[in-house]
Amino acid sequence: LLYGVKSGIVKEKLYETSRLVRNVTKMPVAPNKPQMGDNAITHESGMHVHGTLADTSLYEPMDPELIGRKRRFAFGKHTGRASVKMALEEMGITADDSGMEKILSKVKELGDKGKLVTDSDFQAIVDDILHIERKERIKLLDLSVVSGKNVYPTASIRLEIDGEDKVEAGVGVGPVDAALNALRKAMSGSEMNDLRLEEYHVDAITGGTDALVNVVVKMSRGDRAITASGISEDIVLASMHAMIKGINRLYS
Repeated sequence: LLYGVKSGIVKEKLYETSRLVRNVTKMPVAPNKPQMGDNAITHESGMHVHGTLADTSLYEPMDPELIGRKRRFAFGKHTGRASVKMALEEMGITADDSGMEKILSKVKELGDKGKLVTDSDFQAIVDDILHIERKERIKLLDLSVVSGKNVYPTASIRLEIDGEDKVEAGVGVGPVDAALNALRKAMSGSEMNDLRLEEYHVDAITGGTDALVNVVVKMSRGDRAITASGISEDIVLASMHAMIKGINRLYS
């Protein structure tokens, strides 16, 4: 109901509709946009996370699920113990006070340097500090890309998926798209074929034609979403590293 009138609007589809409009018009939504922006329901500060976990109405005017969204807790220089504890519980990992403090300290250290701490970065920090050996289900063994004028961008990829070699090729509108399409084809015959690439973002870390690029991807599987990043002088390799780190995180 809207002002007592039945509108027929399916509120749970509002965010999905916003994303569709964004993709069709190629107009990104500002991160600080109310309700639809990425930062609208993202919490980083330890105080905010602790308060939200205790009572969501403290920092959220409405339940994000009403518009088809899920709240997200980010990692950075303002992260507190509540965020780390909650993330570890979601991963099924327990840590003593010493381990918790070391993890929190490392996250804050990276955040102070201006680095975006993705979900895969957090997992790597936890594994390193708590000495957890985690098997990577997918590994990049080889990649070659052909692109140019009057040439269809084509990528050939060789992967190890659950110990088995997979070789595939893909075409796309550009070298990155071709490489990602080859990756999707390689995974199509496995259980790892139900993920969705939600967002793809590129930043140049350094200047010049040999600049380091940082690729950040957001991907989901069912109702679970994670972020991952890859850094390289080669944008195609950076993209593949980000995707594979995210895939290993989602299917670990």
